[in-house]
Amino acid sequence: MTTLPSAGSLPISTVTGDPVARVVADATVADVANAMVADNVGAIVIGDDERPAALVSERDIVRVVAAGKDPNAVRALDVASTKLVWCDSEATVDEVANQMMEHYIRHILVEHEGVPGGIVSARDLLGVYCAEADLKLD
Repeated sequence: MTTLPSAGSLPISTVTGDPVARVVADATVADVANAMVADNVGAIVIGDDERPAALVSERDIVRVVAAGKDPNAVRALDVASTKLVWCDSEATVDEVANQMMEHYIRHILVEHEGVPGGIVSARDLLGVYCAEADLKLD
């Protein structure tokens, strides 16, 4: 009987697919929200630098709205996270999940040969673990 590797031992590169979604450096929070909907993502990099320095997530947008601020008037850079967490594209799913827990975050930028190769979300990892659980039930 052949044993398949556990989902947690898979390289994170098997989860990343689409290029990193971006908005221009002077984007507003409303611009970010529209781009998230258009790209069907939960986090967006701000600016076009090869190595991003800021990221806005759905939570950042919710904070703006909850504070009663106008998303059309708030600059995305003013609410963006600048303490970005990165992983290498060869890190395992388990390693990335542990990084998320350690930093209490939902998104990690994936680096492949020195350039951004994608963003992995907690939802992406949940999908990997659920797929493995489904296989075990079959």
